[in-house]
Amino acid sequence: MPLRYITDYHTFSNMEKPSNLLLKLSRSLFPDTAEQEKFIEAIANPQPFNPCILWLHKKPTTHPFTVEYSAPWQPEFVDRLAINTKPGKHPLHDSGHYYCLDFSSIFAASTLLTISPPIQLILDMCAAPGGKSIFAWKILNPELLLCNEVIGKRIGMLLSNLKRCQIIPSVAISRDSHILAETIPETANIVIVDAPCTGQSLLAKGEKAPGCFHPVTINSNANRQKRILANSAKIVASQGYLAYMTCTYSSAENEQVSEWFTSKFPQFLPVEVPHLATYQSHLTNLPCYRMWPQDRQGAGAFTILFQNQDDQPRNQLPTNFLNSPGFKLTSSF
Repeated sequence: MPLRYITDYHTFSNMEKPSNLLLKLSRSLFPDTAEQEKFIEAIANPQPFNPCILWLHKKPTTHPFTVEYSAPWQPEFVDRLAINTKPGKHPLHDSGHYYCLDFSSIFAASTLLTISPPIQLILDMCAAPGGKSIFAWKILNPELLLCNEVIGKRIGMLLSNLKRCQIIPSVAISRDSHILAETIPETANIVIVDAPCTGQSLLAKGEKAPGCFHPVTINSNANRQKRILANSAKIVASQGYLAYMTCTYSSAENEQVSEWFTSKFPQFLPVEVPHLATYQSHLTNLPCYRMWPQDRQGAGAFTILFQNQDDQPRNQLPTNFLNSPGFKLTSSF
């Protein structure tokens, strides 16, 4: 989830010359100069990626789109479509038969495939527009899906997608992470943190991300991620999971935040995800995974899964939690 503060006018997409900040980032990410050049080319001259759809109902006998090859780990309910396909304009989209998202999002959320039902409660801490929530609901069928979005202008799209896709049972709320940590500690089997970030991968999709390479912006986002993760950790029940992911490249927002988290919360151990082994990040020894734009599968993503090793009974949601005035925005049961 991109979040930016400082403007660096040299970091817009379709730029003629890479900015010094982009060059510096490439050197920090790749020791090989050839790989640096491929990375810079993917950012400076963005090309379209294959759109994806996540099927929520049975696929029709005759597929409405041209389907591309599947990655070995790709769930059967996800299809990669031909370049420039517009699945969002099809009647099946309007009726909630599938959800549109990019392959990087599927990659990031796929760590959840290592978790087995039954699952009582999933909390998506930064849920809008809803793709990770819907992916988790599809594969794990929780007793309750709790979708939180603290940014007011993003709530509308979250509510619309949950309703259109008939994600039942689900509840959408809007509360800061520290409020949730105080209100529902040790209740969730899974907490998803698609963390606010600099959104550097937007450039690889031809979108604008002003200031995304500026060190002040990067540090601000890294610190915000740490705060959200620290609060989220308090909500994860014993033996539960915390899935952390971003759509940015900077190691300060990804690997370094993960290393900080393991030092501050030693009861959370990173989980190896076998189907993503070939995507292992070369920037840390932790089992975390990267999709890079130059590999042409998606614009880019980082993902890691932690498990809480504590062995205590799981707390139940407070009886009045879902009925608090001004708290619950919508529900479907």
